[in-house]
Amino acid sequence: MIIMGRFDYAFQNYDSTRHVRASIREKQISHKHAREIAVKLKGLSIDKARDYLQSVIRLQRAVPFKRYKNQVGHKSDPGVMSGRYPRKSAIEFIKLLDNLEANAEYKGMDLDRLKIVNATVHKGVLIKRFIPRAMGRATPKNNVLTHVEMVAQEL
Repeated sequence: MIIMGRFDYAFQNYDSTRHVRASIREKQISHKHAREIAVKLKGLSIDKARDYLQSVIRLQRAVPFKRYKNQVGHKSDPGVMSGRYPRKSAIEFIKLLDNLEANAEYKGMDLDRLKIVNATVHKGVLIKRFIPRAMGRATPKNNVLTHVEMVAQEL
């Protein structure tokens, strides 16, 4: 018998009648980009969040970088000082929103009244590798996988 690893959600006070949740685990996306997208999506409806992420992919709207903003250029998007267009992370967030919407539909919730109340990003497993260099040396090449959790509430 294979026992799968169990994980808990970071969101406290989860009520299965009012909330719906979804998560993606161990994705190869930047945890810094994912964190900035999660901050921006909190408080939006699922449709508005999906439209926003699709405009990020089309390079029409920038994601404001509030914490990880060293050496990040300014954007002409209104209300955004430092920002970027993290397309790879945005694609994964759209998949997560689709999953969240499917979970809500399965529970029989009204999709028009759903609002994202929590979006949490955690660092996952560190994949350690190395790149061989000249003179017998080596440079480490580490990849940090990312966990993203999202909780929506029917208002």
